[in-house]
Amino acid sequence: MTVKNRPRFDVDALRELAGGKVFERGRAYHRDGQVQILLIEPERVLAQVAGTEDYRTELRGRGGTIDGACSCRAFEDHGFCKHMVATGLTANDVGADEADGGGALVRIRDHLKQRGLEELVDMIVGLAEQDPALFRRLDAAATARHEDDETLGKRLRQAIDIATRTRDYMDYREVPAWAANVEATLDTIGALVSGVRAGLACELADHALDRIGDAFDEIDDSDGHGMSLLECARDIHLAAVLKIRPKPIELARQLFAREMADGYGVFDGAVRRYADVLGEAGLAEYRRLATAAWEKEAPSAGRKGRQVEDVEVDFDRDQVMRILDFFAERDGDLDTRIALRARHLSSQQDYHGLAKFCLQHGREEEALRRAEEGLWIFEDGRPDAGLVNFTAELLSKAGRKGDAEAHLWRLFRKQPSYELYTRLSEIGGEAARDQALTLLESKQASGARSFWDSPTNLLIRIWIHEKKFDAAWAAVRKHGASAGLTDELASQCEGSHPAEVLAVYTMRVDHLVKSGGSSNYEQAAKLVVRMAKLRARGEHVAYVLALKKQFERRRNFIKMLE
Repeated sequence: MTVKNRPRFDVDALRELAGGKVFERGRAYHRDGQVQILLIEPERVLAQVAGTEDYRTELRGRGGTIDGACSCRAFEDHGFCKHMVATGLTANDVGADEADGGGALVRIRDHLKQRGLEELVDMIVGLAEQDPALFRRLDAAATARHEDDETLGKRLRQAIDIATRTRDYMDYREVPAWAANVEATLDTIGALVSGVRAGLACELADHALDRIGDAFDEIDDSDGHGMSLLECARDIHLAAVLKIRPKPIELARQLFAREMADGYGVFDGAVRRYADVLGEAGLAEYRRLATAAWEKEAPSAGRKGRQVEDVEVDFDRDQVMRILDFFAERDGDLDTRIALRARHLSSQQDYHGLAKFCLQHGREEEALRRAEEGLWIFEDGRPDAGLVNFTAELLSKAGRKGDAEAHLWRLFRKQPSYELYTRLSEIGGEAARDQALTLLESKQASGARSFWDSPTNLLIRIWIHEKKFDAAWAAVRKHGASAGLTDELASQCEGSHPAEVLAVYTMRVDHLVKSGGSSNYEQAAKLVVRMAKLRARGEHVAYVLALKKQFERRRNFIKMLE
């Protein structure tokens, strides 16, 4: 027998996805009737949820397998939102077995089927009068069907210009509406690719790329709408190029110039993406242009205008290197790939990157040589921790532990850290540990600070690791320590140093309650429970009573405490 009205979505799964607070807000939306189901399909529910504005919400799946999206800002920032919870609960009211194929859109579709053609046309035209995006979409489609290429191209260029116009600077809340208009125009251009107008689509995609790129200075693209538009225009361009198969050498020159001028990375790797349509002739031209740019490069880095043959490009060294690396990889020429990376080594990070590349490709001896060279060239500056640790690892594997230890000591003296302390202890044993502690204690006595942390904090961290709690507490009393480190020390000393732990927990409870919020109150209450095990019952009761009096207006905390 079929069970009727089974819940479509598991309520516990909705709560877990959203979190307790968000789930309760969503349940309130559902209870207040703010959800209108637009469409229910076997694995999809589409709804409109009334909030600060109307949001389109989609849930996919069934039972405990739930996914989806919402047009609200909260979904973009945090994921599963209250509107999605409300939609799931509303769909459950309809029932899993009775709802498939239902919803407001189904009713609307059935209604429209009963109307005559003229009435539907009038209705759509009326909507287009009120909706600029719909008007542009319909106008472009009508033009594409009835006009010649010249007229259509002129109209669609104008449509691109209008859609991408920004007038004033737009913040992230205004950008989605702007992007929707641009996307509608790109959809019209994309529709031309599959027909005889693919060449026109290619030209228009080029124009759209330029216009969208120009608009970036006038929009806040925090949510990535602008980048999505650029990628869409690029994909239309690629699809059109694959259709029309332009002359490969001309295409190579156009793509190379665009890749060099691309400040957003949309055409990064164009030579790889367009390789099939470029063919051997186009790839050879691409390689020739990149090689010419590389050979003419000035010593200084950066993006600069440059004439390469008869192609004007904005030279970017890293971009050109990646192009030439593509060809060297294609040829299986590892020596050239290493030489490309070795041409400009202006920092320890450059040497580290080169050494890692050598190691990844089985050149261990060269990796070590490059790494040591980088440390030697920059020995007067601040050591780079990544390069030092990388070099020490290779030296240890090569049986040169003394050299590895020397590099680690040089770094430790300038940038001591717990990780370095453990590495030195592993290599040098007890003698290295004693030397490191002596160095840190002298820095502590002099009041010196390392680049990242105070010597006291580092000493305390080491003493916690080595279970030397008396020394750690003595350092806390004399020099102080970070709150997080003090909490860590206290958590490990409840059995051995109750007086010190109680002092830390008392201050922590006071801070948490004064900061407010349910999570802080919960942490404070848990600490109070732990404190009960560290002192006499009467003393603790007196403390709790004093807390209640001090924070009597913090009712949520008092409830948790009780």
